[in-house]
Amino acid sequence: MPAMAAETPLRAPSGPAVPVADATGEPIPLWPAGQVPGERGSARTPHVVERSADPTRPERYVDQVDAPWLVVHAPMHPNGKALLVIPGGGYQRVVIDKEGTDLVPDWVDRAGYTLFVLRYRLPEAGRDRQAALADAQRAMRLIRAQAPRRGLQPDSVAVMGFSAGGHVAARLATGFDTPAYPARDAADRLSARPARAILVYPVIDMGAQAHAGSRQRLLGAQPDAGLVTGYSMQQQVTRGMPPTLLLHAADDTVVSVDNSLLMAQALAAHGVEHELHVFAHGGHGFGMRTPPGSTTALWPAIAQRWLQPDQEQQP
Repeated sequence: MPAMAAETPLRAPSGPAVPVADATGEPIPLWPAGQVPGERGSARTPHVVERSADPTRPERYVDQVDAPWLVVHAPMHPNGKALLVIPGGGYQRVVIDKEGTDLVPDWVDRAGYTLFVLRYRLPEAGRDRQAALADAQRAMRLIRAQAPRRGLQPDSVAVMGFSAGGHVAARLATGFDTPAYPARDAADRLSARPARAILVYPVIDMGAQAHAGSRQRLLGAQPDAGLVTGYSMQQQVTRGMPPTLLLHAADDTVVSVDNSLLMAQALAAHGVEHELHVFAHGGHGFGMRTPPGSTTALWPAIAQRWLQPDQEQQP
């Protein structure tokens, strides 16, 4: 994984001005006031857009994230497990509902997971490409720092990423020990390694199987071979990364299933515990909105069992 480039300050936001439209959980600033790596000046107000005309099925996204934050969804009856959720959006936006708030009924209310949903910085001119990795590392460390007072198990904190957020999650799983920012406080002495990783229809490859929009926004219009290799996650797999679950639909025409196949092959080659589930139908971006009778609708149950390895029956 490429090292973090020297910081080029842009803004130093005092904290996230969380838009009312996104205030569906407990917001937590990711960084101490004025210490977002590489940022300076006044932070823009996060920009929320609603794309759905149906109030019962919101489909919001947020961009202009200069002061990243976490949105915490805590259950009435916690199971002690925390999950860092990284929604997608093609490195152009961060999805709010389909890969965020839609998880709450099943994952939080019924299964008891405490979700920490990340609003991460997006690529833009003058911003280091490693900003999203820095935000993901910081999020994992901050969750671990807060785990004891929330009744959570610090060593079991996992990550789940969707689409381009799956690329960010894969960057965290492969580059958790890559120096991506200068330490800010005591939380940064904690490990950023996820206990387990779940990658849902993830962007993995930046070469022939790349999602063109994600690659261009992250790497530019004509990235050199070094950038392509450095940000192709199947090329960054190491034996020390966490066990990884891959979930994808074979009929995904936006992010080809070949992304997950390439990652699974790399995980196998390096002896990393993993599972790959390819569903016949589902397309791209299905999130929690799958037909109830479909096999694709089983993915949350598969993922939740993956996060409870102590409950798996040994052969």
